[in-house]
Amino acid sequence: MSENKTKPTEISVEEFIRNSDPNKVEDSFELVMIMEKLSGEKATMWGPSIIGFGNYHYKYESGREGEMCRIGFSPRKSAFSLYVLHCDDSENELISQLGKIKMAKGSCIYFKKLADLNTEVLEQLIVQSLKKTKELYG
Repeated sequence: MSENKTKPTEISVEEFIRNSDPNKVEDSFELVMIMEKLSGEKATMWGPSIIGFGNYHYKYESGREGEMCRIGFSPRKSAFSLYVLHCDDSENELISQLGKIKMAKGSCIYFKKLADLNTEVLEQLIVQSLKKTKELYG
């Protein structure tokens, strides 16, 4: 079985943000502040481009298992990628209130800038994700 490439690294989060898209630096530091406050975890680089907070152990029915951050984001060139587990649950009413976003299958939300989001709803979504992940994975 192949090894998961997305794992914690020693890369400096601050350095990564400062070297990312200049239009995303301010929003990235704001997201770090929000996610550290809500998760109680310090920001850590996961792989070369994901800023993650906390971790959990997963195991799929296929037998594949590994570690992943509980919540995270990446300031990609075209848009921010926000990783919050269970955001795509059909009963999740917060998604429709979040703002100008695109959803990917799974737990990924794309947005251009933080100003496009309702940050109060974003915080509720993050808290909900952290709670559900803790229930499922400990």
